[in-house]
Amino acid sequence: MDQIQRFYSISSYLRRTFGKKMVKLSLDGGFTCPNRDGTIGTGGCAFCSPEGSGELASDIPGQIALLRDKWPDAGHLAYFQSHTNTYGPVDDLRRLYMSALDDPHISGLAIATRPDCLSDEVLDLLSDINRSNFLWVELGLQSTKASTMEAMGLGYTFGDYERAIAELNRRNIRTVSHLILGLPGETEDDMFRSVRDVVSGDHGSVFGLKLHLLNVVRGSALGNAMPDYVPFYSMESYCDLVVRLLEVIPADITIHRLTGDVPRGLLISPEWSYRKRSILNTINRYLRERDTWQGKALGQCPQDYWSPDPARP
Repeated sequence: MDQIQRFYSISSYLRRTFGKKMVKLSLDGGFTCPNRDGTIGTGGCAFCSPEGSGELASDIPGQIALLRDKWPDAGHLAYFQSHTNTYGPVDDLRRLYMSALDDPHISGLAIATRPDCLSDEVLDLLSDINRSNFLWVELGLQSTKASTMEAMGLGYTFGDYERAIAELNRRNIRTVSHLILGLPGETEDDMFRSVRDVVSGDHGSVFGLKLHLLNVVRGSALGNAMPDYVPFYSMESYCDLVVRLLEVIPADITIHRLTGDVPRGLLISPEWSYRKRSILNTINRYLRERDTWQGKALGQCPQDYWSPDPARP
């Protein structure tokens, strides 16, 4: 078992798909969000930073230069990350996406968006791209608890997510769902329920899952309203929860994130969240010490789903 990774990391999936290390280039496509421009609201969701999670995003040349020393031989996916990356006229979206795909350094797209920003025209564009290019679409769900979604000012509902997943599934487009752990007022049971709601397949299958540690950041509505809120009081308690959540996630769902970090100058709490490597090392250590893995509570065994990849823990 120690020679098999204990969760199905997206890095392993991409290495097996493309035959080499792949990295995402975090791009700022110049988008805004209906929760910022007044269409639904202003100021963004309560936990959002002023940059809409795109503090480290730039353009393709800048991202390649930034990552070249660390991964000189890697392939690249263009990751449209900042704000809502399907929120705009379809012709503009087509030009932006195709411009990225025309770059010889780019082997595919990852597009982050909201579940309520996928019109039929946008879905048809994504379907056209998906027929001949590698693509996944990330949906920022955050929680399936209605009171949390309202309190965080998301401006969309779980029903919007259900419709988005169904339409993406119908077009055979890979989907990645994004959940935030530690939102105010949520219990462990609430977080387990959100994970189970997403991975159950009742609303449509998901290709991947992101579990993101809530960061309370400066300039956000949450940071202004609740500057003393701490989602998890210790790194160990957070890692313990993540390990138990992994056990209930089907083994064929790729894991794209198990924590979340922001520039330290923006961070209010938890003060240890910038220690990304320590968090991941602790999660992996707990998995080994408990002899557990993704899907174990479902009676699934990694050998049935993943090829051995000892060099990629």
